[in-house]
Amino acid sequence: MKTVGVVESLWRYPVKSMSGEQMGKAFMGFSGIYGDRCVAFKSSAAPRGAPYLTGSVQNHMVRYRPHFRHPERAAAPPNLAEAMSIAPGITPANGDENDLAMDVLTPSGRVLAIDDPALVELLGEGISKTNHLTLVRSDRALTDCRPVSLISLQTIRQVETELAVPLDKRRFRGNVYVSLTSNRGFEEDEFIGRTLRIGARAEIAILERDPRCKMISLDPVTGEHNPDILRKIARAHDGFAGVYCAVLVEGILTQGDPIQLLD
Repeated sequence: MKTVGVVESLWRYPVKSMSGEQMGKAFMGFSGIYGDRCVAFKSSAAPRGAPYLTGSVQNHMVRYRPHFRHPERAAAPPNLAEAMSIAPGITPANGDENDLAMDVLTPSGRVLAIDDPALVELLGEGISKTNHLTLVRSDRALTDCRPVSLISLQTIRQVETELAVPLDKRRFRGNVYVSLTSNRGFEEDEFIGRTLRIGARAEIAILERDPRCKMISLDPVTGEHNPDILRKIARAHDGFAGVYCAVLVEGILTQGDPIQLLD
């Protein structure tokens, strides 16, 4: 095994397209990071293949800050210890709706329950009335494609250099941000088709490059749209930055964990 880097930070996004939260440790299961994108707002105007309201339509959605009411109960599955103690390990159960209850801090400073009709009204402001919104909850991450996304700080810094504009890493909305020992941008692309172990137990298969959309052009603090960022990714890197992963072995990830190449 070869050590190729360390976990720089871990992130989850409780509500699809809203602001994320950094975690010191996170449970990574077969369906993704526990609590990641467990809520979304389905839009009647969205295509069937991507049926949810996102920041691509409602730019300021990235400024909404969801938080779990019971963070200790939303940190990991309620039966994690028992499940992990049964060899070779069984898939842990998800918490119930109360465990994952959440509120949202709006850009104006209001705090609303995730199921408050007033939140739906706010999310619909300034967009087409055909966007009828419905709250959706899920036991698995409502990601666009694969359950886990990974990107290196070196890749972000390379794009930053190419643009000559400072970039907040949160634009890339990764679950696992890594610092690579090679210190080369886009090296994570070389892991496609291979397996990485993170920490003592968890393993992921690197499946494919991450195709980027308008979301990376939105400032995570202001919601301001800068199309130059996506254009640069499209022209210089064929529209890709970071990689998508599938989980092979479930486990707890911790900030600072070593990342090892297994094959």
